[in-house]
Amino acid sequence: MDTPPTADTRSSAGTAAAHLPDRAGHHSTRPGVALALLPRRVDGRLVRGGRGFPSALRAGGRVQGVDGLRALAVAVVIVYHLEPGLLPGGALGVDVFFTISGFVITRLLLAEFARTGDVAMRSFYWRRWLRLVPALLAVCAVCAVLALTTRLPSFDSAWAAIVLAATFLMNIVRAAQPGVYSSDTSLLSHTWSLSVEEQFYLIWPPVLVLLLRRVGARTVLLCAAVLCLLPLVWRLILWNPTAAHRIYNGVDTRADQLLAGAVLAVLVARLHRDDPRLAALRRWSARLAWPALGVLALIVAYVPMTGSNAWTMPWYTVGFLVTAVLSATVVAALELQPRTWLSRGLSLAPLVWVGRNLSYGLYLWHYPLSRLVSDLGVDDTWHATATVAASLLAATASHYLIEKPLTRRKRPKPAAGAVTGAQLR
Repeated sequence: MDTPPTADTRSSAGTAAAHLPDRAGHHSTRPGVALALLPRRVDGRLVRGGRGFPSALRAGGRVQGVDGLRALAVAVVIVYHLEPGLLPGGALGVDVFFTISGFVITRLLLAEFARTGDVAMRSFYWRRWLRLVPALLAVCAVCAVLALTTRLPSFDSAWAAIVLAATFLMNIVRAAQPGVYSSDTSLLSHTWSLSVEEQFYLIWPPVLVLLLRRVGARTVLLCAAVLCLLPLVWRLILWNPTAAHRIYNGVDTRADQLLAGAVLAVLVARLHRDDPRLAALRRWSARLAWPALGVLALIVAYVPMTGSNAWTMPWYTVGFLVTAVLSATVVAALELQPRTWLSRGLSLAPLVWVGRNLSYGLYLWHYPLSRLVSDLGVDDTWHATATVAASLLAATASHYLIEKPLTRRKRPKPAAGAVTGAQLR
């Protein structure tokens, strides 16, 4: 039977491990890395820290610039939904969210694997459920109460939308509608993107963990890159103007935008801190981040992404992947170059706080609240202002009353250099 090492044994083992050469031939003196590679018990069995992803063990937690980018993305989407003429391509904010989500989730899984040698999938899904589902159910509950107690036009016959949103099936129903979207789903139709993300979470984490357990880090990266290209091929096969809704809403046709973030997370995690390839990635991401952000801004300002006029083959095939690559370039710069002007600008405290705490709630609430404001007869001049104010109040209440209490749990203190799920959420 395995017995835990004594204090002296742990100390000597940690010291010895700290001076073992890594794959690049360098000697590591970081205690967090050494401790992470020692045997430990996970779910009742001894495992060693996952090898091949040395940068996943680095300290740092959340990337403030990425939280600031979240805030900008949700702001763009809200403006697009409230005043589409101002930002014809504002739906791009959802594409940016997809890439950020793929990056953050994969980074979280790699950190746990590098720290413990495995990933506790049940715990992962429980954290995801606590983070995402209760806040969504609160929105659905409010809509249900209004549907039962009022005769407001937007909430009349809203039951289909409520059920589809609560069960993360909105995107599937929308994908099956070749013409104009059904009014039965309009109240919560924005939850199609949440459905895509949740369906992606059901598929990608088990696939990634299976790869981590069976193949090396380089093969994991290669597989992730190949998987990222498959949706492009599938869109080219599917394309015709009547398939626009199918392509726009399908998790299989939008997965490359999430997988682009995943590829970035795997690439960064598998390179040593002093690897010249990581230095090159750091240098080039910083150089290309501003041009990438500029192109994204031009798309937001001038390129419609939805509606029959936007159903073009270049955009609905290659365009989605191009957007993902541009978004991943910006995320890479924010991750690897925290002292650049771009990172500092997106790390301003108000942006970071909104992106970290309110972006999800703002996305959830703004759409049904916009219809409520219209139903209550608010003048068009004040419609957008009233909707934004109500959304900020609802998102703040959701954060403090639902999201924060449910996700605030005691967690074991990680070893030095480890990154926790709380930090990455």
